[in-house]
Amino acid sequence: MLTKNPGIAAVLSVFWTGVGQIYNGQIIKGLILIVVQMINSALMWVLIGFITFPIVWIWGIYDAYKTAERMNKRSEF
Repeated sequence: MLTKNPGIAAVLSVFWTGVGQIYNGQIIKGLILIVVQMINSALMWVLIGFITFPIVWIWGIYDAYKTAERMNKRSEF
């Protein structure tokens, strides 16, 4: 298994939520996050998106980083 750089995964998610997950090989999860953020963007018209968008964005960054770390620990053995 190839090692994944947690920093790259996190930075990719900073620029576009879900791309860090795709980088880590979690294609479906990444696509779901992209769709959720599109919905959150639309929800900004009714203000709730201003709360949900940053929550999902920050979680996506954290998840991409931690997932890459876990993948690397598994590949060490």
